[in-house]
Amino acid sequence: MLRIPELEPEAIRALVPSIHPAFRDSPQFVHDGLSDRLGVPVIVKVETVNPIRSFKGRGTSVAVRGLAAEGVIGPDTPVVCASAGNFGQGVAHAASELGLDAIVFASRRANRAKVARMRALGARVEQAGEDFDGARAAAAEYVRSQGGHLLVDGDDPRIAAGAASLAVELTDGVASGALPPPAVVSVPVGNGALINGVGSWLRAALPSCQVLGIQARGAPAMTLSWQAGRPIDTPSVDTYADGIAARVSIPAAVALMDGRVDDMRLVDDAAIHRAQDELTSALGITVEGAAAASWAGLVAGPRPEGPAVVIVTGSNV
Repeated sequence: MLRIPELEPEAIRALVPSIHPAFRDSPQFVHDGLSDRLGVPVIVKVETVNPIRSFKGRGTSVAVRGLAAEGVIGPDTPVVCASAGNFGQGVAHAASELGLDAIVFASRRANRAKVARMRALGARVEQAGEDFDGARAAAAEYVRSQGGHLLVDGDDPRIAAGAASLAVELTDGVASGALPPPAVVSVPVGNGALINGVGSWLRAALPSCQVLGIQARGAPAMTLSWQAGRPIDTPSVDTYADGIAARVSIPAAVALMDGRVDDMRLVDDAAIHRAQDELTSALGITVEGAAAASWAGLVAGPRPEGPAVVIVTGSNV
């Protein structure tokens, strides 16, 4: 397992106080109805009750603050990123808290509500390319020609470290007796930051827990990469779950998956739709497609041998 300082357990624990309070201590509980459905206790971790309605504020809070402290971004150097919507909202929120500029590139087909929300949070949004990875290429070109710092989701380890804080909360819940020790954590995978952060913490804090990654069958780049042990891109993506619709893998994230991820599973859009409906009904909250992938992967089987964690990563639909 590739070890880097930012993802060591001590470093993850130490950074938790630097995460904006709005994103910490999210709800986590055993849900009886979902437990009956799966046949084992199901622990739900809800990451939608915050200013951007997704978990992305954890990692962006850490990364943007770190870049500002290092002088990499500042009054004359904006932070630039590409996003399907949630990551960009996190970057915009973190930058605005520091009074700094954020420029977000989104595809021409990006979710209009997410684009509007990024702008409302203070980001300058440029739409370019026909998908997320086209927007990412446009962001990189902007930085080359105009300046700024390109922050790539899945590439900067501080993003994964911030995301790992939700796993810290889970194991703290286990330690306090509020939650049963999970046998598996199901994680939606887009660019890999979340699963690498969760895997980094659990390998040290709860090594018996399986870390399971879920992707849409129409966007399998990181699954193929994990299986091959090297970055593999796909020529296109075909899924409505825009938060995990990436066709270009992140080499740094692929390298980190080795030893942190136990298995990857692909589910089709029909299964994600069903999972989205089930979670929305069971929890009484809006669940976006990418977030529902975690439940779809568990339902697809095989059934876990013990308690399972479902991370509801976002509610921007």
